[in-house]
Amino acid sequence: MAKEGSYPKLPISIVFKNSDRANAKYKLKTISNKTIDDLIDVNFIIAGIPSKAVIKEVGMGKQFHNKYRKKYNIK
Repeated sequence: MAKEGSYPKLPISIVFKNSDRANAKYKLKTISNKTIDDLIDVNFIIAGIPSKAVIKEVGMGKQFHNKYRKKYNIK
């Protein structure tokens, strides 16, 4: 049985750009070993996302990975 107050660790999809320039490419990173609360608290560094990155959207669940790939034309 799960601990009281714990959340399931669903995949979290993050869409970001490496800079705030208009021609910067959107990138998608999906992490599955953290909870959304850990991400909001920003108590850790996510490998693959630089500290200067501009985060555009965050979604929780498998369906957001495909939705963001289509929306931002990420290959």
